[in-house]
Amino acid sequence: MLGEFIEKMKASKEGGHTLLDRTAILYTSNLGNSSSHDNNNLPILLAGGGFKHQGHLAYDTKNNVLLSNLYVRLLQNMGVEAKSFGASTGIVSEV
Repeated sequence: MLGEFIEKMKASKEGGHTLLDRTAILYTSNLGNSSSHDNNNLPILLAGGGFKHQGHLAYDTKNNVLLSNLYVRLLQNMGVEAKSFGASTGIVSEV
């Protein structure tokens, strides 16, 4: 269903861009390992929104990046002049 949604967003043109170009889609789970109800290393998919998508990113499990750092990046991409969100320690610059 998610793939179909993304394809429809990609096929919908608005001006010189697609709706996917103008929309950030964040799809995630609240569990990294559902067998142990672990909330570390969550699977996160970010599509569209004009980000520089570079495929799969894996972070160090011992010194992981905070999800709130991605939220700061999302806010900044939407034009919100945010320097922090929640417990963030910076921004995710890889996207």
